[in-house]
Amino acid sequence: MAFYENTIVARQDLAEVELKNIKDKYNEIINNSAGKVIKIEEWGLLNLANKIKNYKKGFYIHYKFEGNNETLNQIKKKIKVDSSIIRHLTVKYKKLDIEYEFFKKDK
Repeated sequence: MAFYENTIVARQDLAEVELKNIKDKYNEIINNSAGKVIKIEEWGLLNLANKIKNYKKGFYIHYKFEGNNETLNQIKKKIKVDSSIIRHLTVKYKKLDIEYEFFKKDK
């Protein structure tokens, strides 16, 4: 199995409950299709560089997981039909960095 990072950009007009449902839904998809979620990061509402489907902002959810082709196919299939997702990106890694968070808010 290989390591992957998957970043999902959801619409800006979603309620908090809907965001939690999206997060749980894709967590379940990964775990049920021969994968294992290592870490989930919620980056929050961020500005987009360019408008996507008339949205200027999006909620970012970032998954770090271990999986195979079946896992990737399941994620891709579900994202294609999910109208609340405006963009996604999956990147394969040899080794995951689970210590560092890109958009961690220091308090």
